[in-house]
Amino acid sequence: MTLFGETLPLATASFLLLALFMALSFEFVNGFHDTANAVATVIYTHSLRPSIAVVWSGLWNLTGVLLSSGAVAFSIVSLLPVELVLNVGSGAGFAMVFALLISAIIWNVGTWYLGLPASSSHTLIGSIMGVGLANSLVSPGHVFGEGVNWAKAQEVFSTLLISPIVGFVCSAILLLLVKLLIRKPELFQPADATKSPPWWIRSILILTCTGVSFAHGSNDGQKGMGLIMLILIGILPAVFAVNLGISPEALRGIQTGGKNVAAAIDKYVKERPVTQDEAKDELSSYLKTTGKLTDKTLGALSMKLQEFEADLQGKSTFRDLDKGIRSGVRSDIYLVQNVISKLNKQHQISDPADAATLGKFGSNLTPVTNFIPPWVKVAVALALGCGTMIGWKRIVVTVGEKIGKAHLSYAQGAAAELVAMGTIFAADNFGLPVSTTHVLSSGIAGTMAANRSGLQMQTLRNIALAWILTLPACVLLGAGTFSAGLFIVFNVLGWK
Repeated sequence: MTLFGETLPLATASFLLLALFMALSFEFVNGFHDTANAVATVIYTHSLRPSIAVVWSGLWNLTGVLLSSGAVAFSIVSLLPVELVLNVGSGAGFAMVFALLISAIIWNVGTWYLGLPASSSHTLIGSIMGVGLANSLVSPGHVFGEGVNWAKAQEVFSTLLISPIVGFVCSAILLLLVKLLIRKPELFQPADATKSPPWWIRSILILTCTGVSFAHGSNDGQKGMGLIMLILIGILPAVFAVNLGISPEALRGIQTGGKNVAAAIDKYVKERPVTQDEAKDELSSYLKTTGKLTDKTLGALSMKLQEFEADLQGKSTFRDLDKGIRSGVRSDIYLVQNVISKLNKQHQISDPADAATLGKFGSNLTPVTNFIPPWVKVAVALALGCGTMIGWKRIVVTVGEKIGKAHLSYAQGAAAELVAMGTIFAADNFGLPVSTTHVLSSGIAGTMAANRSGLQMQTLRNIALAWILTLPACVLLGAGTFSAGLFIVFNVLGWK
């Protein structure tokens, strides 16, 4: 069977299609689980009919996905164990991808069924941690826990923990400011179930719905993109391992930068590994959470740069690379880029000029591996939009009626959505995932508290419980499904 210009065995092609279907299913579930928050206020306040609201939200999700940078997608991927990312085409790599997808879908569907606005971000990150922990437990020579990029995990967790607090506090403050500055009593009345609000209120709510939908697409939509790219890289490395669209000028800049970095690194080299395989193992060990700089680390980096330079010798574009080595080149880039990043973070390069040379080269390598084809963005956006159209009702009722003791007012909905939109955009700028669900639901709670409407503690307890349990539950799901996947791959299918 021919897919993406490559001829694949029927079994491999079927496996690829199944994996892509599951990745899009995750985004579909994300759509009716998370994106429903974006349409909750306009539907509940009768600013738009449900059919129009979900289509409108889907279109702006599509726009957000298409215009996204991809930084969040690869921020998620960087949480995975180094050896699984480097060998994503192996049996263990496939077990990893399916474990992430299956565990995330199970938890998202379960919490949606109960009407709980849980976080798809927490779900996926918990699954990634479970895979990393299980991998460190079953792989020989590993210390339990080093399969997780804890530094990156801490950065992501900080965002996920702080963003709901920001949503609560800022939404409350914004509502109080609106009350102080805008003397329109109808803006602060609970939504009327029998009629639509005045046109100017409708316009505000539609605008905030649009902003949250766009922001959701630009952030949450990227998580599925990262998983799809892992699948494509693993099964079709000749097509997707490196960005074949890199211009000749950019490639020449990378070649020049590689020579400059090699010259800078050679000043610090104390000892070199004997072989390229030993160099790869040295760099992989350094990238582990417990990895330390040894006398051979910089020598290994120098050797890997020389190998990379030899692969690119005489090439004007990445299309000129032999298809058989493209996956290896991607692995080399991944190692070099992450080692450079860790060296600079730990200030291991004493000369500021040399550190700057390394940093610039690492940045120039980013577009080579961190790219997302337009069709992947379109597919993810359509999955998000279709999911929104299917399952919005449960979340809309929770957001509109079950967080506060009073029903949602127009001003409360607008304030919560404005804050959610701003928080997500801010996270996008730093390439960090946030939970649309938690930011918006905590924003609604903040407006209820500021309005002295009272809070329904049972709902808040349920949301908090889902928030607290999501991470450990998905760690267990991810670890369990990954272990089961390894057993199937190695003992049932006989893969390596």
